[in-house]
This record gives sequence, C-alpha cells and structure tokens, in this order.
Amino acid sequence: MMMRDVGLRIGWTFFTLFICILISLLVLLLHRTSAGAAHPPHKRRSCNLFRGSWIKDETNNSYPLYNSTHCPFIEHEFNCQRNGRPDKDYLKYRWKPHGCSLTRFDGGAFLKKFKGKSIMFVGDSLSRNQWLSLVCLLYTSQPTANYNTTRVGDVSIFTFLDFGVQVMLDRSVYLVDVVKEAKGRILKLDSIEGGKLWKGIDMLIFNTWHWWSRRGITQPWDYIKIGSKYYKDMDRMVAFEKALLTWAKWIDTNIDPSKQLIFFQGVSPSHYNGTDWSQPGVRSCSGQRRPLSGSTYPAGLPPALAVQKNVLRTIKKPVTLLDVTNLSLLRIDGHPSIYGMKGRTGMDCSHWCLAGVPDTWNEILYNLIL
Repeated sequence: MMMRDVGLRIGWTFFTLFICILISLLVLLLHRTSAGAAHPPHKRRSCNLFRGSWIKDETNNSYPLYNSTHCPFIEHEFNCQRNGRPDKDYLKYRWKPHGCSLTRFDGGAFLKKFKGKSIMFVGDSLSRNQWLSLVCLLYTSQPTANYNTTRVGDVSIFTFLDFGVQVMLDRSVYLVDVVKEAKGRILKLDSIEGGKLWKGIDMLIFNTWHWWSRRGITQPWDYIKIGSKYYKDMDRMVAFEKALLTWAKWIDTNIDPSKQLIFFQGVSPSHYNGTDWSQPGVRSCSGQRRPLSGSTYPAGLPPALAVQKNVLRTIKKPVTLLDVTNLSLLRIDGHPSIYGMKGRTGMDCSHWCLAGVPDTWNEILYNLIL
C-alpha cells in the first residue's frame, strides 16, 4: 500500500511539473506573438531594411520626400533639377525592403525625438550629401521654424532653434589625422586627434572610403605614418583597414552607449563602368533614367565593404552599419552626371542628386531610431 502511495505521489508530481512546463511554454509563445504584433514590421528580426528593391511610387505627391526648390541649402553640385536635368522619374522611386515597409520620414517627429540634442555626420563629400539631405528633410517639414547656420573650422552647423537640434557635418575624409610635418603632409593611420570634436555628440554617423584610392595631385598626403615609421605608399586597402581599426579603438574608448547612437555609413558606390551592371561599352551613368531591377547588383559588392564589416565586428560598443551599398548600387540613375558641379564639361557618377538616394539613407536611419 505504501509503495502504491509513493508511486501515486511521484506520478502526480511529474504530471504537475508537466502541466507547469506546458503553461510556461504557452505563456512564452503568447508573449512573443503579442510582442511581434506590437512592433512595426521593420522591428522584426526577419526583416532586413537593406535588402529589397526599388519600386516606382504611384501615390500622388508621396515621392520625392521634398521638393528641391523648397530647400535653399542644396549645394550646386547636388541640385540636379536646378542644373537642368530634364527627367524626373528618378525622383519617384522608393525603397521597398523584402517582407516589410519603411515608415515614411516624419521631420516633425524626428525633431521632437532629438529635441535639445546634437547630430553629427563625419566623413567626406558623401557625408555632406547625406547631411544636406537630412537638413532638407527637416527644414521642408518645418519651413517656418527658426534656424541658424554657421561654420566653425571644418564643422558646418545647422541649428533648428525652436527645437534646440543641431545637425552638423565634420569634414574628415580619412577619419584619422592628416598633419603637416617637416617631411611633408602625413597621413597618420594610428592617430585620431580629430576625434575631440565628436565627444559628447548624441548621434554620430561616420563615413570614409572615397579618398583612399586617390593618387597624384588629388592625393592630400605625401607619406603614410604608423608609429615612428614613414611609408611612401602602401596597399590602400591595408591602409584603409588600419585607419578603421584606429577609429574602432576610439569608439570603444570614448563612446557611452547609454547616451550616444553610433552609425557607420556603408560604401557609397560610383557608376563609371557599364560592364558592372550588364551594359558593356557604357562608360558613365549619363543618360540612365531608372534603377536596376531586382535586388542584386551584377558585379557584386565592393571589397571595401567587407573590410568595413570585419572592423565593425571587432568593436565592443554598439555601432550600427547603415548598409546602403547594395541599394545604392542599384541606383545607376541617381547621380548628377552632367548636371553636377562642372556641368556638361564634367561627369559625376559618385555623388547623388538631391532630392534623391541619400533621402532613402536618412529614411532608413529614421526607421532604425524609431
């Protein structure tokens, strides 16, 4: 009889334990289901905002996100419509990620979120492209708001006075330092004194790549220096990686993740060789009127992007890659071409028209910080 009672008690214990586990699993499943429903689609891990395709927006007046004539701050080299570009279809395409949709950029909501805070883009003219895009997105959403523009050294500052929001650009094409010494102009791959300007900024968006391959008269340094050693030159991809590792160390040493958001703009591509997009014989982006269809660039991704991603993996502090490379590769139609700084005597297939592709970069940035 005693053995029977013991068996019953053991059986009941296992049954009770089984029921508790089952209830816990059901609660966990319901929690995950409700959490997934509570967040917009782009917050779900299954949706990569950077994988998708360009589709023509058929909604009246939805795209572009602003009219370039309403933003007086667009620099001449990016203002394709003012410079005489005759077509406008390139303005009507929007980025559609696979499995979700981007929340439309809301300038008022952005300014309220960053009230009293500072935003800084750090990098070369592609950073300037994105900085001006954000200024236009915000300004055209609040055209009657008070603002101020100023420049301090290499830093351009646009302040939305009613919100106390500063949107800044620090021109630092290599991120690491270029200094003058008796020997000449020195690119110091292990020095980043310029970082003192970045301390305390609430959101930083970094970028560097386009200047690393420059040679001849457009190269702004005479020697590369690492430690006490000087080099007349070296493999540029190796130099790029060493500079990024110096930047990564600066991030881990100086950034407070509880107070600051850090992004890194992926490689912004150029389009000078039609073979890369299955148009052999084409030598520029001139005359391109629409994006490439699909989601994959025929020539693949540039090697510099792999270097960026490898370095970002070494950083202990949270840094988000604004992985705009692939989606921008598809936009062979988005460059100024002959409607840029030098007009018909030049060919710009590196920068982007505004309004245009950088607005999508900022729209994705907006979705990432919602």
